[in-house]
Amino acid sequence: MKGNNSTTKRRLRGSYLISLMSIMLVLFVIGLFSFLILFANGISDYIKENIGFEIVMKKGVLEKDIIDFQKILDSKKFVKSTEYISQQEATRRLSEDLGEDILEWLGDVENPLLPSIDVRFTSDYANNDSIAKIEKWVMSYKNVKEVYVQKSLIHSINKNINKIGSVILFMGLVLLIMAVTLISHTVRLSVYSKRFVVRSMQLVGATDGFIIKPFMKLFVIQGFIGSLLALALLTVFLMTAVKNIPELMTITNRTDIAMIYVAVMFLGVLLTTMSTYFSMKKYLRADIDDLYE
Repeated sequence: MKGNNSTTKRRLRGSYLISLMSIMLVLFVIGLFSFLILFANGISDYIKENIGFEIVMKKGVLEKDIIDFQKILDSKKFVKSTEYISQQEATRRLSEDLGEDILEWLGDVENPLLPSIDVRFTSDYANNDSIAKIEKWVMSYKNVKEVYVQKSLIHSINKNINKIGSVILFMGLVLLIMAVTLISHTVRLSVYSKRFVVRSMQLVGATDGFIIKPFMKLFVIQGFIGSLLALALLTVFLMTAVKNIPELMTITNRTDIAMIYVAVMFLGVLLTTMSTYFSMKKYLRADIDDLYE
């Protein structure tokens, strides 16, 4: 009898450990995927915010007027940053690119380069529809000669980002369904191993709430512990990723990372709670013959 009890206890501990590890791994994969989405969104915003246009000013416009216009641009919500490029600065940059002094090359010909303002958009406005409206507004200023925008590049980037976003969303839904299914089956197997205990409690008149309560408590604790272990693994992953790619922290923020941690904790408790409740309800309603299936 003592040997049987020891065997039963070992099996219960083994079942508990397997259940805990399953919950931990599922939550880790969900958290890992969430980080990949976060990094992908950060990279997407970074690319979009490096898309911009060049506003070329008319000849003879005073520098003060250009700087005043630059300040107006900086105040707009669609502008991430601006840079004023004087005629002298434009000449210097072109000379560096060509490897020779452009003024000497031009000789007596007047310098054709004009002062300009380089504008970078915020990510929400880095699309052709918004840019068309912005371009029309910019051209309404009398000191603006023309605007250079790489519309084909912007369209191509947004198209590819949307495709990637659709794939990530689909994978996320599949992963979530798999996670719910795996945790549900893990909990059901654990409840199934105690199905006769449940039946015995029913036979002595225990209420459904009384029977469910200890199982609920057990698996909520499992979900909590599993989420803590998953977060520990995620922390190791995040620290390793940032160590090898420091730029990741420049395209994300601590608030988003904290939200992922909270979401993993919440899912760990929620999924195990729901799975335990529905699994217990199933066995509480089961016929005696179903317990042997």
